[in-house]
Amino acid sequence: MLKVEGKVKVAIPTIDMVRTGQNINQLRQNVGISVKELQDIFGFTTPQAIYKWQHGTALPTIDNLVVLAAILGVKVDDILVMKDSQTVMSA
Repeated sequence: MLKVEGKVKVAIPTIDMVRTGQNINQLRQNVGISVKELQDIFGFTTPQAIYKWQHGTALPTIDNLVVLAAILGVKVDDILVMKDSQTVMSA
């Protein structure tokens, strides 16, 4: 945080969904788990949610992200790929 002329400058991180999806796919392949196996672990009736994660059209919920990190043997931060931060001025 940086104060400029009475206003606070804050860097707002954002998640790069496409690169995060690519990362999920790569991490999954690295540990040798199939999409079907992930589907079964999460109890999903179809693999669509996992494919959406991998294509970057959706992100796992926080609960699923924590489980996914445990399955992949990484930290949540190792799954998420961040875009360059945007700077926002607030009063």
